[in-house]
Amino acid sequence: MSGDDLGLFTDPEVDERRPVRKRDRERDNARARAKKRKKTVLWLVVALVLSVGLGGAYYGYKELRGIGSFDDYAGSGEADAIVEVQDGDVVSKIAATLYDNGVIASARAFTEASKTDARVTSIQPGFYLMKTKMSGQEAVARMIDPKTRVPAVQVVGGLKLTDIKVGDKTVKGIYSLLADASCTEKDGEKKCLTGDEIKAAAEQTDPVALGVPEWALADVKAAEPQFRLEGLIMRGVYQVKPGVSAVELIRSVIVSSAQKLQGAGIPGGTVNTGFRPYQILVIASLIEKEAIEPDFSKVSQVIYNRLKLLPQAMPLQFDSTINYKNNQPHIRTSDEDRLADQPYNTYKNRGLTPTPIGSPSQQAIAAAMKPEGGDILYFVKCDKNGNSCFAKTFEEHDANDKKAQREGVY
Repeated sequence: MSGDDLGLFTDPEVDERRPVRKRDRERDNARARAKKRKKTVLWLVVALVLSVGLGGAYYGYKELRGIGSFDDYAGSGEADAIVEVQDGDVVSKIAATLYDNGVIASARAFTEASKTDARVTSIQPGFYLMKTKMSGQEAVARMIDPKTRVPAVQVVGGLKLTDIKVGDKTVKGIYSLLADASCTEKDGEKKCLTGDEIKAAAEQTDPVALGVPEWALADVKAAEPQFRLEGLIMRGVYQVKPGVSAVELIRSVIVSSAQKLQGAGIPGGTVNTGFRPYQILVIASLIEKEAIEPDFSKVSQVIYNRLKLLPQAMPLQFDSTINYKNNQPHIRTSDEDRLADQPYNTYKNRGLTPTPIGSPSQQAIAAAMKPEGGDILYFVKCDKNGNSCFAKTFEEHDANDKKAQREGVY
C-alpha cells in the first residue's frame, strides 16, 4: 500500500495531489461544522418560538381560564374576600379576577350568568366586598349591588387632613374620610381603622415609606409632623382598599395623588415659575382657600407680586393661614391672632407658609403656575357670591373693603 493510499501527506514537489486532497477534507470538515452550527441555531430559534408561543398560550389561559369549563359553586359564599376592578376591565377580566380570588369556581360561571343582566357591563372601578365560593349567579348579583362597592374617598378643594368643628357640626378631614373607607367585615364583625390611627401613621412613618414624591421630601421632613402631609393629597377621587394597615392605606392615596399632581404639572410645569415645586403646591393651596375659581389667576398674581416686591417682600396677610393653624373655619381674624408668634401667621412673617394649608385643585395649581399678570397687590371679598375686588393701591383696596362691609358681605 502506497503513502497515497494511506492518506499521508507528502512534499508538494514530490506529489502535487496530496495538498489538494487535504484541502478537500478540510473544506468538507468546515462545511460539516457550519451545518452543525446552523442546526443548533435553528433549534434555538425553534425553542424560542415555542417558548414565546407557550408563554402566549399560558397568558391566554390565564386570561381565559375557566371559560372552557363550567365549574360552579352553589350558594351565596363563605368567607369575606375583597376584589379590585380596575379602570377598563371588561366582563371577562372581572370574571378572571373573581376566579383568582376564590370567589367563583370558574370564570365561565360568571360570564354565563352575566348574560342575563346588562348591568354587569357598567361595573365601575374600585374595591368590592365579595365572598369566597359563590355561585356565578350570586357573584353577578353581588357585583351589581351598589352596597357591595367600597365607597370612594372624595377629596374636595381646600379640605384639611384633620377635622374642623363648625358649631355643633364636624367637617370631616381626610384622615376621617380614609378611616370611614377602611372598614371591612370579617365573620360578621365590622372592623375599621380610626382617624387617630391613620394620623399617627402619617406623622410617625418615614415619608419615603408613605410614598412622598422626591420633590417634596426635604420640605416634608422639615415640617411639623402634624402638618407635613398637608396638600400632598390633591382634590380628586381615591379608591381605598379596606382591611389594610394605616401605612399602606396612606401610601396608596399619596402615590395616587402624586400621579394626579404630575398630571396637573407638578413638578414638570414649575420650571419657569421662579418657585420650587413644593412652593407652587403651597401657593395653590393659598389660592384655593382665598378665592373662588374665576378669581384664581388674579389671586395668584397678588401672591407673586407680594413675594417678589422689591426691595423687600410684602407680607401676604392672609387670614386663611392663621385660621389653618388655629383650626378655625372663620373668614376674619382678631388682632390677637394677627400678632401671634407662629409660622402660619402671614401678617407677621414674610414669605410662604411652611406647608400647604389644604388640598389644592387642578385649577388652583394651574393658576399657581401661570398668574394673570399685572401689578395688583390687594383683594377683598366684595359680594355675597364670593367674588373678589382687586386693587393696585392701598387706597383703592381700602375703599373696596369699606364698601364690602357696608353691604354686609362679611
